[in-house]
Amino acid sequence: MTAGEQKMLESRGASLMRRDPALFSALVAIWLSLAVFVLYPALRLFLTAFVADGRLSFSNLAEVLEGWYFRRAFVNSIWLATAVAVAGTFLGYLYAYAVTRISMPAWMKWFLGAVTTLPLISPPFTSSIALTLSLGPNGMLLNLLGAGDFNFYGFWGTWLSEMLTYFPVSFMTMAAVLSAFDPNLEDAALSLGASPRRVFRTVTLPLSIPGIANSFLLLFASSLADFATPLVLGGHGFPMLPTQAYLQITGMYDLRGGASLSFLLLLPALAVYFLQRRWVGRRSYATVSGRTGSRSGSRTGGRLAKALVLCACLSITAFILYLYALILSGAVVKVWGVDNSLTAENFIYVFTYGRKAITDTLTIAAIVTPLGGLLAVVTGYLVQRREFFGRRTMEFISMLNYALPGTVVGIAYIIAFNERPIMLTGTLTILVAAYIFRYHAAGIRAVVASLHQVDPSLEEASAGLGAGPARTFFRVTAPLIVPAVLMGMRYLFIYSMTAISATVFLVSVRWSLLTTRILECMTELQFARACAFSTTLVAIVYVAAALLAWLTRIAARRVSG
Repeated sequence: MTAGEQKMLESRGASLMRRDPALFSALVAIWLSLAVFVLYPALRLFLTAFVADGRLSFSNLAEVLEGWYFRRAFVNSIWLATAVAVAGTFLGYLYAYAVTRISMPAWMKWFLGAVTTLPLISPPFTSSIALTLSLGPNGMLLNLLGAGDFNFYGFWGTWLSEMLTYFPVSFMTMAAVLSAFDPNLEDAALSLGASPRRVFRTVTLPLSIPGIANSFLLLFASSLADFATPLVLGGHGFPMLPTQAYLQITGMYDLRGGASLSFLLLLPALAVYFLQRRWVGRRSYATVSGRTGSRSGSRTGGRLAKALVLCACLSITAFILYLYALILSGAVVKVWGVDNSLTAENFIYVFTYGRKAITDTLTIAAIVTPLGGLLAVVTGYLVQRREFFGRRTMEFISMLNYALPGTVVGIAYIIAFNERPIMLTGTLTILVAAYIFRYHAAGIRAVVASLHQVDPSLEEASAGLGAGPARTFFRVTAPLIVPAVLMGMRYLFIYSMTAISATVFLVSVRWSLLTTRILECMTELQFARACAFSTTLVAIVYVAAALLAWLTRIAARRVSG
């Protein structure tokens, strides 16, 4: 950097500080946190993987690319992530459309929304057990249908499990977007003689594109980063890069090889990310204009379409309830599949020997949820509404830990924070940081999608009346994006309670987590206790998630007028 360029940057920084000190302080705080908890671990991981004897070496990456099994794992990961993202986004949109656009009793809307959270608020490997009991060899459902020879393992089992696990993310994203629509837009089209199908095709669906694109990005990244489900259901016939990276690190103790595999996962994740940015960024989707109007009784969609959508949602809902009924039944038997006599011993064990795991998990989630939500809303607002040097870079770095497999994030944190200058291994701080900087990306994407619908003229009008940037944000912008913020906090809480891939490497004897206790029970073949821990975890998270969902609906109604 030349002396002239340095002087120009210093002048810009001083000018920004004078014009908007709050913005300058927020930028400094975010950049420092991203540097410490995202860039620094990634750099240490990169040095571990590609630097040998003080020199840059690509021998590990070359060895990975030369192996046909690893190349097959790469192709399988791309194919599965795409299939999960497409199917999960479609299913999430159906649920969101049913809840926000189809007239039905309030209790039915609550029921659909409540059931969709079940796969999300439980560890994915727990639901995989229910799917195996139902659709695996001699599975109850396959035997009932007379399809006992169906091979559930491999692509189809992994795809079904991940789709059921991650489509609630799409549902929550799309529900927040559809709830923020100005109803006058659809009502106006109907009053002008447009058919319900045409209104959906020309008004509702085009304005849903930000939510659809963000949903696809989140589900694609989630599938790429998941190692637990492919580990249980993929098998040797369907290798996946996250699984191979996990086995390379934990089984072979090959940090360099596992890190090289993980970096391959960044290529498709970044490709989808930039495609999403280009697709959404070229269009305007503002629907919140400041004009209020009462919602008419009209809704988009014909009667047949509504019936088909509702029937599909109810069918998927019934299947989800069936799977979790299997988990509940496994929690109240002595030895699952061997001695099915009823007992309460499993829950007694959970609330005695597992009490520390419950309190520790709740403590961590209570810290992560507000801090992560605050970071998400500030970051989302800055990258969407403010112009500053490095804006796109900040957004990219904020998504980096989410794109990486959780296993690799955990390994990166171990490498980075196990020695000076930053010693955090075994502390509460490293667990909180891992959760916040891995999962706050969902909140950022929700805020960005919501801001796409808020007409910037509202903020410009506030500024024209003499309000400063901070006052405009808290009085105008923040109330309009509250539903998206609460959705992001809901997502943060859920994953703070259920995550396993990263924290399994970071947890210490001082801290016990429910997910690690479930994994311990499963590895020891104590499936009844694993089901009891899972049932307890689902119940706790469900109550908290229901409260956040209720607050989201209240905020959405206030925004829509």
